[in-house]
Amino acid sequence: MTFAATVLTLYPEMFPGPLRVSLAGRALERGDWSCETVQIRDFATDKHRTVDDTPAGGGAGMVLKPDVIGAALASVADGRPILAMTPRGKPITQDRVREIAAGPGVTILCGRFEGFDERIFEAFPQIEQVSLADVVLSGGEPAALAILDACIRLLPGVMGAPSSGTEESFEDGLLEYPQYTRPQEWEGRTIPEVLRSGDHAKIAAWRKARSEDDTRLRRPDLWERYSGARAQPASGARRKKKDLDQ
Repeated sequence: MTFAATVLTLYPEMFPGPLRVSLAGRALERGDWSCETVQIRDFATDKHRTVDDTPAGGGAGMVLKPDVIGAALASVADGRPILAMTPRGKPITQDRVREIAAGPGVTILCGRFEGFDERIFEAFPQIEQVSLADVVLSGGEPAALAILDACIRLLPGVMGAPSSGTEESFEDGLLEYPQYTRPQEWEGRTIPEVLRSGDHAKIAAWRKARSEDDTRLRRPDLWERYSGARAQPASGARRKKKDLDQ
């Protein structure tokens, strides 16, 4: 089954862009996924093909018109997930990427200017408002490319080793452990001895400990969720034991 991506954008020439090369590019050539672009401006009805207007209530910038965006969305709505790229959206997660990659594809709506007229989300409640990170881009296209890349690499056969998609950051709630390769010594720095020991149990324990340490230090938000999730079963077990003791 081909993973079908449809991107609604004012700049269709940006796609597939960098996804035309490397793993994603080879997968595109094989037909593992497809990329269709829809020019939002084609759905404007005036002679100037206007897609935006000034903000209601005043303010700087321009807002994408709901009638134009609504018509563009209606032309492609087919049951696939619809993501609207906006800094007001919920940050996308690896879990959500994996869910999307397991399905038939995705439709991505790329914002520009000051964003979308809010009535779009009332008219299309199935839209997921998504952000890539706590940054503001000039448009949703770079974020859409990143999300598509994250999905494509998880498609069957795209990565060489199946474990490449599971033993990495975010898959188990932690950042990935540090990686090393030859040469064994470089500029006076050596690969940690445990990784050269051949003891798989010790290596696994070292990697788990480093993942936990690095997550705690670098991403306290992830660590809080991870440690909280680990504590819940223990708390439940303690409550169950307390109930039995009564």
